[in-house]
Amino acid sequence: MCKDQITYQRKTEVTADGSKTLYITEMDEHYHSIKGAETESRHIFLEMGFNQCKQDTIKVLEIGFGTGLNAYLTLRTAEEKQKKVNYYSIELYPLSWETVKALNYSEEADFRALHICEWNKQVAIKEKFHLYKWEVDFTKDDFVIGLKEKGPFDLIYFDAFAPEKQPEMWNDQLFKLLYVNMNKGGVLTTYCAKGWCVVCYSRLVL
Repeated sequence: MCKDQITYQRKTEVTADGSKTLYITEMDEHYHSIKGAETESRHIFLEMGFNQCKQDTIKVLEIGFGTGLNAYLTLRTAEEKQKKVNYYSIELYPLSWETVKALNYSEEADFRALHICEWNKQVAIKEKFHLYKWEVDFTKDDFVIGLKEKGPFDLIYFDAFAPEKQPEMWNDQLFKLLYVNMNKGGVLTTYCAKGWCVVCYSRLVL
């Protein structure tokens, strides 16, 4: 992620399913699919990820906290299924509440709590949903050490920007690091279905 991103302007846009996302003009990139921000999150990360985990307590690692949509929907789903969740989410450039509150769910107390709680500290958002927002540079040793300390994980949401927009996030070394910090039978899910991602996954599991 380019250091300049901290100064980038973000615009609110309505996606096809009525839910909102943010658009970064300088990168020509949206935080979510314009075909439906909530639809994408529910299908890719909840249905294909969270709902595949059958244990009562699930440790989640999210690569890219972003707008907090995945965390919020996971919290809601965990409550419905009566699951306990320890949720870790990394983000090098956190969004301000002023930016995020223009999106859906800003009236929801839990959504606000996800955003205003302290970084780099485990916080009990709910009795069974603990959040650790981790402001860290994945290229530094702190990330590697921290993964080993916080893992292993049952579920990983890989929600970085697209490979052509954020190529440094899409490499064999990072995926291998994530893989070795997962529990047996763990699930890694991402919206990206490009050839590189498929090849990288194949290298890890073969």
